[in-house]
Amino acid sequence: MIRIRAAEPKDATQIAAIYMPYVTTTAISFETTPPTPEEMAQRMTSCDGYYPWLVATTEDDDAVMGYAYAGKFRERPAYRYTVETSIYLGGNVQRGQGFGRLLYSALIETLTKQDFTQAIAVLSLPNEYSIGLHESLGFRRAGVCREMGFKNGQWYDIGMWQRELNEAANPPLDPKPFKDVGVVGPS
Repeated sequence: MIRIRAAEPKDATQIAAIYMPYVTTTAISFETTPPTPEEMAQRMTSCDGYYPWLVATTEDDDAVMGYAYAGKFRERPAYRYTVETSIYLGGNVQRGQGFGRLLYSALIETLTKQDFTQAIAVLSLPNEYSIGLHESLGFRRAGVCREMGFKNGQWYDIGMWQRELNEAANPPLDPKPFKDVGVVGPS
C-alpha cells in the first residue's frame, strides 16, 4: 500500500538519493551536481510555508518511493498565484503503474485547495513519459523554448505545460499556507 504524506526533514537523504541519478545520468534535471541531503533539506524547509513537498512511501516501512513538490514560478509578487511543479520517482518504481499519478494528483489537489490559480511544469525535451503524465492530469502544452540547457554534450529544449488549478478571480484570493491545508487527495 502506498501512503502520500508531507515530506519531513528526515526524508532528505532518501529524496536526494532519488534525485541523484536524474542529475548525473540524464538531462531531465538541468542541475549538474547532485544536492547533498543537507542541501535538499534546506530546499524543503525554505519554501516560505506555502509550497508543499510530498512523498509517497510504503505504508509498512516508510521508504520514500518518490516525491513531488511546488515552488515559486517566478520571484515577482504578481506571480504569487502561480506555482511550478515537479515530480521524481525512485529507480525501483515501475512506470505505468499509476504511482506517479497518485503522488502528483495529491500535489495538484493540495495546491488547488490552497487557492493557487495555475501550475506550470517545465520539462526538458524529449520526455514522453513526463509529458504523458502531465497531460493525463490536465496539463496542456503552453510552449517550447529552444536550446535552453546544455548538458551531457548537447543542447536541450524545454517545454512548458500549464494547468489551471482555480479560476482566476478578480481580485484573486491569496494562497493559503500549506500548514493550513495539509495534504489533500487524491480523490
